[in-house]
Amino acid sequence: MDEPRPVSNVPEYTVSEVSGAVKRTLESNFSRIRVRGEITELKRYPSGHIYFSLKDEGGKIAGVVWRFSVPRLSMQPENGVEVIATGKISSFGERSSYQLIVERMEYAGAGALLARIEALRVRLAAEGLFDAARKQPLPVLPRVIGVVSSERGAVIQDIRTTIARRFPRAILLWSVPVQGDGAAEQIAAAIAGFDAIAPGGPVPRPDVLIVARGGGSLEDLMAFNDEGVLRAVAACRIPLISAVGHETDTTLIDFVSDQRAPTPTAAAEMAIPALADLQADLAQKAARLGGALNRLTSDCRLRLSRAERGLPDLPGLLGGARQRLDDRAERLVMALPRLVERRRVALGVAAGQLPDLPAMVTAARERMRDRGVRLILALPGLVATRRSGLDLASQRLLSGLRQSVGLVHNRANRVLGRLTDAPLRASLREARARLDGTAARLESVSPLAVLSRGYVLVTDRAGLPVTSAAAVPPGARLGLKFADGAVKVTADGGKVPSRQGSLGF
Repeated sequence: MDEPRPVSNVPEYTVSEVSGAVKRTLESNFSRIRVRGEITELKRYPSGHIYFSLKDEGGKIAGVVWRFSVPRLSMQPENGVEVIATGKISSFGERSSYQLIVERMEYAGAGALLARIEALRVRLAAEGLFDAARKQPLPVLPRVIGVVSSERGAVIQDIRTTIARRFPRAILLWSVPVQGDGAAEQIAAAIAGFDAIAPGGPVPRPDVLIVARGGGSLEDLMAFNDEGVLRAVAACRIPLISAVGHETDTTLIDFVSDQRAPTPTAAAEMAIPALADLQADLAQKAARLGGALNRLTSDCRLRLSRAERGLPDLPGLLGGARQRLDDRAERLVMALPRLVERRRVALGVAAGQLPDLPAMVTAARERMRDRGVRLILALPGLVATRRSGLDLASQRLLSGLRQSVGLVHNRANRVLGRLTDAPLRASLREARARLDGTAARLESVSPLAVLSRGYVLVTDRAGLPVTSAAAVPPGARLGLKFADGAVKVTADGGKVPSRQGSLGF
């Protein structure tokens, strides 16, 4: 027999009753209110309804704008905009949640999150973290690509698929949460960890980094606006590409990274070139290089042909020079004997034309001897009628003889210098010696030479020689001619000495 259930005085309600009671309580107590907050998690549905959340630093409330209320809004709702929404509080019993039914919406100023983000952006920009000069260029063909993202979701799959399609490269993933508590710290640690990998170690060091996540609300992307993440990106020595959110989403990591991609797929395309494009570019450059080399070769060949036409025929020149050399050698061999023969004939002709020097010397010696004898014979018998003095005649005679001897001597020297026959040269030397001896003897019998030995020539007033003391009257004016000059004297008269006595006055 069943025992009866215990009776309780606590009322019992169904779920629907509780949900209805809560709904009636909310709607009765908050029939029409104004709520100030920042729009986030905005979604537009095809039905025309708009779902969103309003949040501040202490809480968040869901909101909805029905399709018929959208045209009455004075603004277009956007994430991150702080607004004042007018409506009523209601509940959704199926989910046991409450929400704000918005009828009107107006701007209330910049949202708190956007204000904090803008203040951080201004401060980091003043520090130079966004300067273009500090940004690094991306490598042309990286070997290893590092990715900082969640291992779950479509982001990493899109990156892998894109890299495998364009140019297969090694991908090193550092899995991190991309939203929520602690996400910013883990993202900054992952970036610093990739940068700390030593080259050549067991873990390959990436050549380029990709920081990526999908789209989301402003709150979901707040980890990529964190100051720690931004400073880790600025300190990273590996070129970094940011690919956070969709194309319309903008975070501060986009300003500090080296390159910004609108989507993770675009980041993969930016990090690695397409193999087909590289092959096409390489083929094009190879074709251009081949064409340039062909044109260069053709130009060089043309210039070489022109230079070849301008050059002389070197083999022909060498052959002609060799032939002329042989001809000159043969002619030289034949010319030497002929030259000697011609010189011998010319010497014979010159020898035949030379005068008989011994005969000339002998004739000159005879003439000198004859003139000397005649001079000696003529000195005592000079007549008084001869006006010219003996010394003048003797000087002229001796001067003429000296000139004749000098001419003969010079001519003999010239002839002797051209002669090569040793006997003839000896004969000429002997004749010249005899000629010199004859001239010396002629000089010794000259009256002037006698005067130089201490004798004087006595002349009267008319300049005629006085040969006798008896012919000098007392008081006569006489001239005494010495070897170095003449003086005038007066005769005193006296006794005529005998012929055997000495000369004196």
